[in-house]
This record gives sequence, structure tokens and C-alpha cells, in this order.
Amino acid sequence: MASLKELKDRIGSVKSTQKITKAKQMVAAAKLRRAQAAAEAARPYALRLSDVMASIAGKVSGDSAPKLLAGTGNNKRHLLVVINTDKGLCGGLNSNIVKEAKLQARALLAEGKDVQFYLVGKKGRAPIKRDYPERIEKWFDTSEVRQPGFEEAEAIATDLIERFEKGEFDVAHLVYPTFKSALAQDPTTTQLIPVPAPENAAETDAVVEYEPGEEEILEELLPRYVKTQIFGGLLEREASEQGASMTAMDNATRNAGDLIQKLTIQYNRSRQAAITTELIEIIAGAEAL
Repeated sequence: MASLKELKDRIGSVKSTQKITKAKQMVAAAKLRRAQAAAEAARPYALRLSDVMASIAGKVSGDSAPKLLAGTGNNKRHLLVVINTDKGLCGGLNSNIVKEAKLQARALLAEGKDVQFYLVGKKGRAPIKRDYPERIEKWFDTSEVRQPGFEEAEAIATDLIERFEKGEFDVAHLVYPTFKSALAQDPTTTQLIPVPAPENAAETDAVVEYEPGEEEILEELLPRYVKTQIFGGLLEREASEQGASMTAMDNATRNAGDLIQKLTIQYNRSRQAAITTELIEIIAGAEAL
């Protein structure tokens, strides 16, 4: 049984931890508002860009379509671009993203495909490297940036497009968290390269003439679309990280309070038992005289 001093020290330690988790919860709540606003503001732009691309892609024949839209003509080599956070203490967010990436990898390997990983963020490296040590193509470090933005998304997209042009892979998939609320961040997988043909491309009936031609516009539009998708994934990651961190720290603060209450009861009982024992010894000694 723990001594009174040990119980008192443990109560003090848990109280210090509770102060840290409470402070981190408040910081995450403050950052969440900005991150959520940024993620939600980027969604309409990405949606509108998809609509514009649908209108133009529907007017381009398969032979003249850019490579980013037409693909390599093969479906053998797949690259999973996995976006994780750089910091921990955000619940099961990173483990859920890694689980989704591994699920996609197993499904592709079962179909006889070749799978490689392109990792963004620090927290997903260790678990993926443990299961697929020979399949990590590259990792992109965002830990030195206070808040990753479009510059980082552009660097990642440029690197991926160059690798695609060199024929290093045929299909790239983006795995990232989608922010729903502070309690829910859903892992999402979308095809990134080649840019998937919009479903409503054939439904575009408006007569529009483009200057320059559709092919030239797509040559500029498709790389921007890839950058926008990655930028959106980074924004969703930031919002998901702060939401998950706020929820995790709130749970940790509550658990610390419960533990402090239990330890305090145990401390009081042990103290009462010690006092009772001392009184019995004093009374027994007095009666012996």
C-alpha cells in the first residue's frame, strides 16, 4: 500500500498534468476556430475549380488530353500520399489515417499492384515504416513550418507532378483527414493523379469558346487542381488536428480530475487509519502505566 507521502506526491503530479492538459485544450480551442474557418473557406474554391475543369475536360478528346488527365495508360504502380500531423496529443487521429492508408495499400497489393508511400507529416512515418519499410518513396517534412500553407502544397504538388512525368508511378491517391467536427475527423482517400475525369463532364451543354484552346487551358489548370487538392488536405489536417487535440485534452482533463478525486479519498482514508493507529497506541501505552 502506498505511503501518505507517495499519495500526496502523486496527487500533486496529477494536478500538474491536469493544468497542462487544460491549457492545451484552451489553446487548441482557440486555434480550431481559425483552422476550421480556413478549411471551410477553401472547399467552395475547390468545388468551383472542379466544375470549371468539368466544363473544359468534356470538350477535349482522349488523344489530345494532357497527361495529367489522360494518365500513362497503365494502372500498375500506385503512390499513396498520406497526410499526417507533425504533433501528437490529438487522440486517434493519426492512427485512423494510418489505418486507412494501410487498408488502401493491402487492397491494392491484393490486386497485384505495386504500392509506394509518399508521407507528409511526422506522426505517420513510424507505423507505416514498421509494416512497409521498403515501400516508403519519400517523406515531406512540414515540422519546421509553423503553419503549412499553399507554398508547401505547391512544393509537394510540383514534386509529385515531376515524378509522374518521369514515369515513377501511374496513379497517386491522397489520404487525409476530413474535418467534420471536434468529435469527428474522417479519413478520406481520393485519386490525385491522374486527375479524375469529372462525372458531370458529359452533362455540360453550354456552348463556350475558349481562348486559347481547351488543351492549353488544361495544361495550366490541371497542376493548379493538384495543388489545390493538396492545399485543401493540409487545411483539413490542421482543423482536424486542433479538433482532435481539443477533444483529447478535454477527456484527459476530466480523467485527471477523476483520478485526483480517487487519490484524495485514498489519501484521507490512509491518513485517518494512521491517526487511528497512533491513538490506539497512545491509549494502550497509557493503560499499561
